[in-house]
Amino acid sequence: MSAIPTITLNDGHTIPQLGFGVFQIEPDKTAEAVKTALDIGYRHIDTAQMYGNEKQVGQGIQESGLSRRDVFVTSKLNNGYHRPDDARKAFDKTLSDLGTDYVDLFLIHWPLPTRYDGDFVSTWKTLEEFAKDGRARSIGVSNFQPAHLERLATETDTVPAVNQVEVHPYLVNEDVRRYGREHGIATEAWSPIAQGKVLDDPVLESIASSTGKSTAQVVLRWHVQRGDIIFPKSVTPDRVRANFDIFDFELGDADMDAITALDRGEDGRTGPNPDTFDMIPD
Repeated sequence: MSAIPTITLNDGHTIPQLGFGVFQIEPDKTAEAVKTALDIGYRHIDTAQMYGNEKQVGQGIQESGLSRRDVFVTSKLNNGYHRPDDARKAFDKTLSDLGTDYVDLFLIHWPLPTRYDGDFVSTWKTLEEFAKDGRARSIGVSNFQPAHLERLATETDTVPAVNQVEVHPYLVNEDVRRYGREHGIATEAWSPIAQGKVLDDPVLESIASSTGKSTAQVVLRWHVQRGDIIFPKSVTPDRVRANFDIFDFELGDADMDAITALDRGEDGRTGPNPDTFDMIPD
């Protein structure tokens, strides 16, 4: 079994660089998918309140037979609970649904700069409470742009441990990644294969052919060599296993550069722009 590399966060905790994502996995399939991933060797599960499957994630971990301390669990604050008291209640429910007394990492899911008077700072200060009392081992953000991160830097005491943002060969998102490098914030890449949109790219197909790997494995390996934390998702056991099998080869500099050159900037984005996204649940 391949060993998963870990990254040391700015608070001293470590995180497995490869994880298993459960976004858009139906709740009734989540527990089995999580158990399958853990059986294969994954030790990092990424969920969110918004996904509606935290309870099933906890069930899958319990059914795996692994100790809680051997599985790194991330969840995220839903968009309708940014106000401090709402965030506290939502976080309590996350712990209850997961069946644990702590999460390894808890994130603000979206900054929502046009909602709540743009006051994600007060939300962040509430997450600082969770870190202080130990119920969140690490805290971070998701979909934050450099300007959002600058506000946290000037108005709060804690630098986010991670920033989870859309990153893939068609949206390299280098400005956000550069800010993270310069300030000790690890980058987590959601949608690491652009929801499958990159898999038929001729450049990637050529590299896959020369390495004997699939295009998905090539893209995931590109992320790993760049230092991104990734969590591809699938409910197909063979694909879950293939996504794990990316540590027995290495891409050369020319291949790395060729993949990075596929960047389309904003035209490559598959999700919302964090500067304007303001959706909250009904």
